[in-house]
Amino acid sequence: MSDSPTIVISFKDMPSLEPLRESLENGCRSLSDTFPETTRFEITIAPDGAGHTAHGRVTGRQTEIAAHAEAIEPAHAADKLLDTLQKQLRKIHDKHLFVQRRESQLDHQRKRG
Repeated sequence: MSDSPTIVISFKDMPSLEPLRESLENGCRSLSDTFPETTRFEITIAPDGAGHTAHGRVTGRQTEIAAHAEAIEPAHAADKLLDTLQKQLRKIHDKHLFVQRRESQLDHQRKRG
């Protein structure tokens, strides 16, 4: 298990929704457990016209991603954002893993041949 990431959750132009804040914090911790390279999560929820937007940024070792999502309800926007962040983190994580494996295989082949 990794060190706890820094999690910053903001509600712009709307009251703070504590159940949503707790849900987002749990989601970020879950992502951090799955992707230990993450060190900071910044999420902002804001009203946008008839709905809400969720903007997120994740940073860490060799990792920096940003995403946004929209939905009528703030909780749905937050859920969509966490799903998008998970997909992007998976893509980056796998890319780093496979690059390391390929380099290791090439080093092993060079030593043998």
